[in-house]
Amino acid sequence: MSETQTAQGLQLLGRAGFDPRFLAPGPLIPMPEPLDGAEVVVLPYTHFSIVQRPDRRLAAATVVAVDGASLVDVERSGDQWFLDPRLGPDDQAGAELYARNDFDRGHLVRRRDPGWGAEAVRANADTFSYANAAPQASTFNQSLELWLGLEDHVLAYARQWDQRLVVVSGPVFADDDPEYRGVRIPRRFYKIAAYLLPQPLDLDPSEEVSVLASAGFVLDQTPLVEEIVGSPRSREVPELGGFRMFQVPVADVTDLTRLDFGPLVAADRMPGLVPVSSAEGEVPLWRPVGRPADLLL
Repeated sequence: MSETQTAQGLQLLGRAGFDPRFLAPGPLIPMPEPLDGAEVVVLPYTHFSIVQRPDRRLAAATVVAVDGASLVDVERSGDQWFLDPRLGPDDQAGAELYARNDFDRGHLVRRRDPGWGAEAVRANADTFSYANAAPQASTFNQSLELWLGLEDHVLAYARQWDQRLVVVSGPVFADDDPEYRGVRIPRRFYKIAAYLLPQPLDLDPSEEVSVLASAGFVLDQTPLVEEIVGSPRSREVPELGGFRMFQVPVADVTDLTRLDFGPLVAADRMPGLVPVSSAEGEVPLWRPVGRPADLLL
């Protein structure tokens, strides 16, 4: 390990990470835990934490606290991506994965989300850890109508209403993800936004109580990944363009990722806002999203 990496590692040792009590007086929001026994490493940064899957060399989940009342616009200049020295080089995907191809180093925790309060500049710098990056096709990552559009909508909501949010993001790992440069490339990503929603009391409608609310999303980049890595198109992928986005029950995100999201499943807003699917008889069907106005928050 170089002197620079050693110094960086010592600095990161003091990071507090995501605070599960951030949405108080709402319930604690614990870090997601694998339901299938997969080995993970939790890495704390400034205002966010990462659940790293060393076997996949990528994060299984990231959890960030967003304080809309204290957001700071940190100027972006000279991105300094770095390998986290708390991980071995074989436990994280570095610059070699993203060189000379159409994959972006997609921020799982977007650099602006933890950028609030007195530690905004440090939080911004922390998001450039390679542990916080995932290979996203550039069209997918940069689209204002999809991944970036969803992030902008969530951040604008927090800023406009001085709202506190918890945002959980990560890739959906599948056993048949195509391998590229020693990394199996995820074809889908998920995001869960959680916040406190004022609700009138049943006994006295003039009084309000804050209850936990959540919303889950899945974004699909399958055809774009197949174009980049040269793998054959899956027969199960319909011809719906280069990418697709859905609002989905948070319980479905649990099923896809095999992660325990704690109280976020029961707090899901979607089952109460969308009629039950006659086909399933239990939960709403996935709802296609093409623009921010389609989001149910």
